[in-house]
Amino acid sequence: MGPVLAGVLQLLALAGALALVHIPLGNHLARVYSGDRHWRVEKWIYRTIGADPDTRMRPPAYLRALLAFSLVGVLFLYALQRLQGVLPGSLGFTSIDPDQAFNTAVSFVTNTNWQSYAGEQAMGHVVQTAGLAVQNVVSAAVGMAVAVALIRGFARSRTGELGNFWADLVRGVVRVLVPLAVVAAVVLAACGVIQNFSGIHEVGQFTGGAREWNGGAVASQEAIKLLGTNGGGYFNANSAHPFENPTPFTNLFQIFLMLVIPFSLTRTFGVMTGSVRQGYAVLAAMGVIWLGFVALMMWAEFAHHGPAPELAGGAYEGKEVRFGIGASSLFATSTTLTSTGAVNSFHSSFTGLGGGIALLGMMLGEIAPGGAGSGLYGMLVMAIIAVFLAGLMVGRTPEYLGKKIGTREIKAAACFILVTPALVLVFTAVAMALPTPPHSMANGGAHGFSEILYAYTSAANNNGSAFAGLNADTQWFNSTLGLCMLLGRFLPMVFVLALAGSLAGQRPVPVTAGTLRTEKPLFTGVLVGAILIITGLTYFPALALGPLAEGLAA
Repeated sequence: MGPVLAGVLQLLALAGALALVHIPLGNHLARVYSGDRHWRVEKWIYRTIGADPDTRMRPPAYLRALLAFSLVGVLFLYALQRLQGVLPGSLGFTSIDPDQAFNTAVSFVTNTNWQSYAGEQAMGHVVQTAGLAVQNVVSAAVGMAVAVALIRGFARSRTGELGNFWADLVRGVVRVLVPLAVVAAVVLAACGVIQNFSGIHEVGQFTGGAREWNGGAVASQEAIKLLGTNGGGYFNANSAHPFENPTPFTNLFQIFLMLVIPFSLTRTFGVMTGSVRQGYAVLAAMGVIWLGFVALMMWAEFAHHGPAPELAGGAYEGKEVRFGIGASSLFATSTTLTSTGAVNSFHSSFTGLGGGIALLGMMLGEIAPGGAGSGLYGMLVMAIIAVFLAGLMVGRTPEYLGKKIGTREIKAAACFILVTPALVLVFTAVAMALPTPPHSMANGGAHGFSEILYAYTSAANNNGSAFAGLNADTQWFNSTLGLCMLLGRFLPMVFVLALAGSLAGQRPVPVTAGTLRTEKPLFTGVLVGAILIITGLTYFPALALGPLAEGLAA
């Protein structure tokens, strides 16, 4: 079997598995966030944290609870890292430096999981399990809660209430993420991913001496890192490490995990708004972009010209030999079109155009299908923009799901789509202009520029992957990337919740002959076109200086 055919067959198998679970998981998520009953364990959690799950929150209260919870998470994880040297199970590792501890705490709380350190050489068992793994769960639940709040904004009328943040958070953890992660961890452990609490030990004899390896609760953390679209690896090599991703089956299963919740949430959206066809329209837009990017990435990596790629049958540099080009391209596309950021290959070693495709996937806003929750609310904001543009073309007040898209809604949507590009482009420009940050680049020219552009794109979009030639473990990058993660995560949530409150307060608008049918393929095409045009116009100059220049010069 040729490598291209193998890649296509893996893609078909993945699409089939996602289609198989789409309806049952989407319906389950809708029941979780629509029910009124609380489980006994949930009631115990509410009493412990002092929250009333039956209090209905308006957008300001929902946002305050979300920000307070996230702040506590940052402070706890920061303290855990700074105290690592005196904690049990530290494996002899010292406390983390302040700037890196800040960067890592912000990274995991914002669902970014950017890592400027080697996990097996810096973090002990307590920090990995009680700190990082816990944030993998709750940060994903926060994103899902915001997405559900926006769905309620479309589904409700003449009320500003969006539900209860604490109920949405706890239900997402108890009823969705933890059960699915347990099943996924069992599958991964059964397929060879390690799960233990062993210490550091020497393995074999190699050139230059023995190698040291440490064990860890890898299968459990691997499961939630992918299921919650987090991406931080237990080991520095991430999902290219055989302890994290030992076989082609686990590789495909990991891709499935990172896509399953974001794609299934479109079904949840359709069920909760009472129009399943609307959910399918959003799903179609996500699917078209995802399939298009997978095809482009495979083309860029298989068909790239040059003596070495032509002789080898593709661009094998930086690829894990256990997976090859097809599986590496599928993984890279899926991880950058979601907010996962896990890697099974070296993105910096992809072809110039291949690296540009990974960059562009993040620049879209990671909405195809995006992160757990964040992908859906990002796509719905883009749907509002698309409806507005269509309304301008026909001279009619735009409507979406029975709600008028007026000045307030468009301002919130416009601010949402402007936040991330502003962070990426401003911080990239400043880093390139200052004398010190460029010293962290391992390469000069277009590829060196791409390293810094990729870093800020990844941070602002809460992805976490990197062009690893960049040495980001400096005070400048730890501080500015941490700031990018914070603003890139929470400022968009402010505008999403404001938009949800505005929509929930409206009266439903009756459907007329002039209403744009947003469940039709025509609207799906308009939505995809709007996403690509807006992103292209925003980022084209930066892409032209980096990956496009490198790809065209190769």
